[in-house]
Amino acid sequence: MAVAEAQLYAKVSNKHRSRSTSALLEPLLAKGFPAHIAQKALVATGQKTIEDAAKWLHSHCNDPSLDDPIPQEYALYLCPTGRLHSRLQDFWKESKRQCGKNRAHEVFPHVTLCDFFTCEDQKVELLYDVLKRVGDSFSQSFPPSISLTLHASPSYLGFFIDDSQANVLKEFAVAFSSEASALADCHVKPSLKQFHLTLAHRFYPHHQRTLEQLAKCINPGEPCQWVAALYSRDMRFVHYQRLRALFQYKPQNIDELMMKAGDLIYVDPTQQCDVSEGWVIGTSHRTGCRGFLPENYTEKAHESDTWVKHREYVFETASRSLTKTEREPNVRLNGEAPNLSMSRSVTNVLSLQNVALRRGVLVMRHGERVDQVFGKSWLQQCLTADGKYHRADLNFPSSLPRRKDSMKQFECDPPLSCCGVFQSRLIGEALLDQEVTVSYVYSSPALRCVQTAQHVLQGLKLNQKVKIRVEPGLFEWTKWEASRAIPNFMTVAELVEASYDIETSYRGNFPLSSLVPSESYEDYVSRSSAVIKQIIAACPSKGKAFRSLCVILIVGHGSSLASLTRALTGLPNRDSGDFAQMVRKIPSLGICFCEELKEENKWQMVNPPVKTLTHGANAAFNWRNTIMED
Repeated sequence: MAVAEAQLYAKVSNKHRSRSTSALLEPLLAKGFPAHIAQKALVATGQKTIEDAAKWLHSHCNDPSLDDPIPQEYALYLCPTGRLHSRLQDFWKESKRQCGKNRAHEVFPHVTLCDFFTCEDQKVELLYDVLKRVGDSFSQSFPPSISLTLHASPSYLGFFIDDSQANVLKEFAVAFSSEASALADCHVKPSLKQFHLTLAHRFYPHHQRTLEQLAKCINPGEPCQWVAALYSRDMRFVHYQRLRALFQYKPQNIDELMMKAGDLIYVDPTQQCDVSEGWVIGTSHRTGCRGFLPENYTEKAHESDTWVKHREYVFETASRSLTKTEREPNVRLNGEAPNLSMSRSVTNVLSLQNVALRRGVLVMRHGERVDQVFGKSWLQQCLTADGKYHRADLNFPSSLPRRKDSMKQFECDPPLSCCGVFQSRLIGEALLDQEVTVSYVYSSPALRCVQTAQHVLQGLKLNQKVKIRVEPGLFEWTKWEASRAIPNFMTVAELVEASYDIETSYRGNFPLSSLVPSESYEDYVSRSSAVIKQIIAACPSKGKAFRSLCVILIVGHGSSLASLTRALTGLPNRDSGDFAQMVRKIPSLGICFCEELKEENKWQMVNPPVKTLTHGANAAFNWRNTIMED
């Protein structure tokens, strides 16, 4: 388009825009909102309805950045709909379950036409006009179908678009970018690289084969209608992490953030160094407010969860023969024989893989320990003058098991609190609900771990049926022992006398005498690697199985979840500093789950069979000091 024509079109378009925008803008201005703030609300909600914009303004009434003239960033994507989209979503879900999250999971399936660019709020509707007009001009030349060819490398998996069809898409992207740049006074760059639809990106190389098997289940010739969609994001938070609130949180202090379940939170990883353990500082996508929030009230969200969809152009020529039902991405079709669906294909692949998935390893941190609640001097609170134990709080155990040496040994080898016992049994009951049957149980020699294993088995209704193998090699990194010495653990005989279901014939791979105080990080990860390999070698498949898995339960410490699973799955060791930071974030009863791919002679980490356990603190209460004091 010539510059003179672009300027002329801008004048005409501005007149049209002023009429169409006024229908949404004028009611907000009538309510007393300044024009730039009202326009900001419309853009932030995709300029859809007055109600959406008004709700946004109400939510952002305390947003300190409300007056900031910061424009949004926009991108133009070509997105599949219909059955192909459904199959891609099936792949997204299954690849995440089997191989964990990779970079592709951050965004929905798409082909990038124009990467992110900024546009002033008052000129955004010009982008809508350009999309409609350029779409109309290409509707007849748009390919009736798009050929997709699978391409794989050690860090990338996706479909490449045939060159002849990609050239048409590039022409469309160039036309949109040139007209949008001229009319909306913004710098839009079309994507001129190899056009592709990413399936997986930045994954571990040993997951490549599994991902390829799943990708081959996708029939790229599935009926599909393509749409060019315009999305926006807040440019201030491009490099932030996204969290989603799982629960409502009401602030207890003025610097904390109010959250509703489902809220999305922006978190800057570089600002978390001085934040208290278990907390993060973030900015609410819903309100724009900033504050501290409990990290265990959240889960990780996807990058595109905070994006706003503005307008889309549907290329009708791609699927004129499709029925309305075929265009619906979430509607199943009956009576179709020629093409296997992704869900059916994935099921077939999984059924084959499940034959090979013979064993699973469930690594669990112990439950809440008494010194975690009452401090290192907990035992002094529970001893009478004559040295007998008494229960000073209902969260103390009702009694302590008998041991031949001094009761003071419990200070370095503390038991579970009563809440820790409840937590452990609750996890066992949840595993039972999911029909998880444990065939082998290993435990660190620490009393809290043995007790956790015992109560998990009780929840599973497997106590006395499955015995606990006490493995000294599972004890945590000895450098973290406050006493700088290896604790005097209860003996197997003492544990049996205390009615714990211990396998007395088991001989540990690492005798207690092999544990050395203040071992190096390298020695600890080496010990962990050796013990997990020896455990796997000693546990052949047997018994009733969970999803064709023989499950091995390992109850250890926070450090066990990383040191054992990374060694088992072949991942490199973390830096010792990063390792320590990571372990601090693992709560009581934190769980990791690994499945064996027997035919490939490797293990992969997948989602645990049960949900996480989250609860709040409950402080001690003294009625006399609280109620009676003046």
